[in-house]
Amino acid sequence: MPLFKIYFKWKEKDVELMARELDMTHPYFVSIKDIVIPRSGSLIIDPSQDEIRKKFGDTRHVMIPFQTVSLIEEVAEPDAGGDGSKVMPFQVVEGADEKDEDVVE
Repeated sequence: MPLFKIYFKWKEKDVELMARELDMTHPYFVSIKDIVIPRSGSLIIDPSQDEIRKKFGDTRHVMIPFQTVSLIEEVAEPDAGGDGSKVMPFQVVEGADEKDEDVVE
């Protein structure tokens, strides 16, 4: 299921909001439903994300004027089981940097 990232100005600040449903049929507004606010698993709190979470966390539907919207992106939703990051296993290969004494150049 795709996600939409909507970039707009709110209270003279640049805001990025993610949603699953977007309607642009209204002549003056972008209608945003099913807002997705990522949960932070760390102890460090980003003040801008915290403000967005407080303002839009319980909102079911918001209409933003077209004049304030600067960009709308459609992106793939990250895996439901993870945080969306790609983790590759790290393997140590012993002796990879050592020169072989039997090789004659």
